[in-house]
Formats: sequence, C-alpha cells, structure tokens
Amino acid sequence: MNKNQKAEMIAEIKDQLSKATAVYLVNYSGINVDEINGLRREFRKEGVRYKVYKNTLFKKALLDLDRYPEFQNTLEGMIGTAFAGENNFVAPAKIIKKFSDEKKKLSLAGCYIDSQFYAGDQLNTLASMPTKEEIMASIVGSINAPISGVVGAINAVMRDLVMLVDEISKKKAA
Repeated sequence: MNKNQKAEMIAEIKDQLSKATAVYLVNYSGINVDEINGLRREFRKEGVRYKVYKNTLFKKALLDLDRYPEFQNTLEGMIGTAFAGENNFVAPAKIIKKFSDEKKKLSLAGCYIDSQFYAGDQLNTLASMPTKEEIMASIVGSINAPISGVVGAINAVMRDLVMLVDEISKKKAA
C-alpha cells in the first residue's frame, strides 16, 4: 500500500468515525470467510457498516481526530469495526452477542456510543439495551395511557347517563 492509498484509507476511517453515533471494535480471530460474510449480512440488514482496517491506519485516524482514546489500547490482533448510525446504535451489540453465543469465536473488544466507552465485558448489558424505536414507543405509550384513561372515564359517564335516561323513560311509560 503506497502513501496515497494510506492517506485515502485514513480519510475514509475519519469520515466513518465522524458520521457514526456508535463504533464497535470486534475481535474476529478464528472466523472463516463464510462466517464473516454472514456477519456482514446481518450488519447490513440493520444498516450497520462493517469494515476491517489495518490497526496502524485506524490508530492514525484516531490520533488525527483526537477522539476515542480507549480504542488505542484495544487495537491489537484481528479487529473489525462496526459503524452504527443514530437510529441503530444498539444493533451491533445485539448482532455481536448473537454471533458470539452461536459461534463462540467473535468477541467485543470495546465500543463507544456517542462519547461513552464500553469495555468488551459489557456486551451483555449493551445487547439488552432497548433500541431507539423501542424507547420512543415506550414514551408514546406512556403519554397515551393517561389520555386513554380520560376517554374511558368520559365513555363511562356517557354510558351511565344513557342508562339513567332509559330507566327514567321506562318508569314514566309504566
């Protein structure tokens, strides 16, 4: 790889790092080509970009950006990078955990979600976090619950009023 290619690769890494809401580093040692292609497919389904870069180039990009200091120590061995956007920052953790549980070959080296670092041993915690859509649905459900209660109370009052009018009309008719 010549100097221009290295500069282009560093620029690509910096671009991906600046766009991503979450960056996951995974140790993929011992994984065969079919398994890594399956992993890439799972990432693509969730809109996550997975790429393997040379560790030295990745470290250079990190130094240039002056971000993600904890990654300097985790960039050793066979490391792949998953870049997630704002809507799916938890998806990589769920995919990594599922793959790791099934194949016993993939491990989380570390990740940053926004500016918060999570070590590899926190994979179970990260994978159990709700997605942005789940959080929003929960909030909407919480907001909607009191409104549903008010509507139910109004309907109950109207039903009781109709029953009262019906009883009065039956007594007057008799």
